[in-house]
Amino acid sequence: MPIKQAAIKSLRQNKKRQLRNNNIKKNLKDLIKKTQKVFITKKKEEAKEMIDAMQKVLDKAVQKKIIKKNTAARKKSRMMKKFNTL
Repeated sequence: MPIKQAAIKSLRQNKKRQLRNNNIKKNLKDLIKKTQKVFITKKKEEAKEMIDAMQKVLDKAVQKKIIKKNTAARKKSRMMKKFNTL
């Protein structure tokens, strides 16, 4: 455990940030899984809405530096590729 006040505060801040980042990552993973399930049902309109929502969440995660830019681009690219095969 840290002894100095600054170290204690830093630890507190890190825990808050970790919780926030983990929530965003969890929501992102859930949204990706839901989008993949929609592809199985082959509902094009619903899939388009899910892709738009997923892209928005991915872009926000990149903006907050939770995931890397190329990771988001790769995920978007793969989802669009699956969508175009519907």
